[in-house]
Amino acid sequence: MDERQTYIVLNMMQGVGPVTVRNLTEALGSVEAILQADGADMKRVRGVGNEMVGRILEQRGRLDPAEEEARAEKAGARIVTRVDAEYPKRLLQVYDPPMALYVRGTLQSRDEAGVAVVGSRRSSHYGLETAERLAFQLAQHGVSVVSGLARGIDTAAHRGAVKGRGRTVAVLGGGLDCLFPPENVGLAEEIEKQGAVITEYPFGRQPDKTTFPVRNRIVSGMSQGVVVVEADVTSGAMITANQAMEQGRTVYAVPGRIDSSGSRGPHRLIKQGARLVETVEDILEELQSLLPALPAVRRAMDDAVPLSEAEREVVGLLEAEGESDVDTLIRRTGKRAAEISALIMGLEIKRVVKMLPGQRVGLRRQ
Repeated sequence: MDERQTYIVLNMMQGVGPVTVRNLTEALGSVEAILQADGADMKRVRGVGNEMVGRILEQRGRLDPAEEEARAEKAGARIVTRVDAEYPKRLLQVYDPPMALYVRGTLQSRDEAGVAVVGSRRSSHYGLETAERLAFQLAQHGVSVVSGLARGIDTAAHRGAVKGRGRTVAVLGGGLDCLFPPENVGLAEEIEKQGAVITEYPFGRQPDKTTFPVRNRIVSGMSQGVVVVEADVTSGAMITANQAMEQGRTVYAVPGRIDSSGSRGPHRLIKQGARLVETVEDILEELQSLLPALPAVRRAMDDAVPLSEAEREVVGLLEAEGESDVDTLIRRTGKRAAEISALIMGLEIKRVVKMLPGQRVGLRRQ
């Protein structure tokens, strides 16, 4: 059994984690040696006791990596291990990277510049709207959006990225065949077309209160930074933010109402030094200083922004004039003031136009 197959087997083992595997690998000389060593040799390794050795010995003879890969292929997925080129390089930098990832969709190198958008499952309209808008705008700028496909803020973030026709990666807290929540099955299918749905958990692993905190290290580990939109101080989103800080990632926080429990987490993070986010520029400024190539990606994505016929008419007028006041746009298009306002708002969200002093509108791309 080669190194790749060994990682698949070890990842399938119940009760055997990445840190234990790393300690055994360092002591025994290779990951393959874990499946060959006797119990006495393994017990001499730091942190490996009788119970752990018993688990490994009991499971290693009955787990078949070829059978698991065939099962993944049948499910329209594949298994990516630490030694595969597709494995996210940023994820290898964390303390306990997954031994293997089950992947539907595609993982790309540009996901290395991704940003996680996370928050409460019980979110307000403000939180949902903010998460979707930020994710939409990040996607439009070529930034991959990472989240956990949970209810609330996670769902809004993925939806925003999908609407922005950008890349998004969903990290599950259970097996690919145990997707939760069930109402997000359709969204997961959309995500696969524009990114990936991934998990470290083998088939059949149901999500529970222990799996979600563990998967959060993947959400933060895959990302350049983590944006917390709404979260109570004890929420999973705060666990993700804390893991991001431990991993050396940038943490961003969206402020909210002072009387809302969903604001407590972000406000605490801001007090601790997280970057306050009011607009997507607050995120992009930091990313552009860390990733000089991002502006080129941003321009390429801007060129691909889908516009309606009415939006193209407004953009055409602005291209001819450079900028215009709102009243002139109303006269030249023959549209009502409410229609023009809606069009301008949509073009602002798509980052095609910007409002200027004196109720004037200008193109962001001159």
